[in-house]
Amino acid sequence: MRDAERYVAGGVDGLLIENTHDTPYQRTVVDAGTMAGMAVVAADVRAAYPKMPIGIQVLAGADLAALDVAVTCGLDFVRAEGFVYAHVADEGIIEGDAANILRRRAHLGADHVEIWTDIKKKHCANAITGDLSVREQAMGAVYCRADGLIITGVQTGDAPVVADVEAVTGLGVRVVVGSGVDVSNIAALGRIADVLLVGSSCKKKGDWREDVDRGRVRRLVETLRSA
Repeated sequence: MRDAERYVAGGVDGLLIENTHDTPYQRTVVDAGTMAGMAVVAADVRAAYPKMPIGIQVLAGADLAALDVAVTCGLDFVRAEGFVYAHVADEGIIEGDAANILRRRAHLGADHVEIWTDIKKKHCANAITGDLSVREQAMGAVYCRADGLIITGVQTGDAPVVADVEAVTGLGVRVVVGSGVDVSNIAALGRIADVLLVGSSCKKKGDWREDVDRGRVRRLVETLRSA
């Protein structure tokens, strides 16, 4: 809640809830305590900011759990690591599960909850899909009815290749930058992408493990708006 308050005071347009510090992450299926904890946090953040777009990601690749929490707590979108194709993450192999995710969303009557999926995501090897370009993988995600395409750098805090962001434009869904946004590149990335997900550069010393620094948030927001 302290982080959320600092982000909002700094002028952000929305929030994304993640169990970022829950390392090492469980893969695909998380224990009941993790899911319950995320639901409690999500409910509190939603109650505090009832009109702000809020999403959730449950690491690692626990996309069905994230969807359940989103529906239960009235959130707006899910960041899904395992939506289409497969990759080898720190935790092991995470496979695409679009069919089950979208069927569960339909079963819960929650088509308003958007699914944003990582394309050739960070912190993993993408050799399994090495013969697919970024755009080709993005097209596969759109074919499977993703609502947003997230492009990242190699790891947390790394900016994506601008050409990769440009490669997924024009496909009829949201283009999202998922890592490495800072004051040096936010204007350029903001001209290409629809959404900028920001974490590390808003933390003290630019370190993802630190608390949110409201001053850094404000400088980032002002840089984007002035551009």
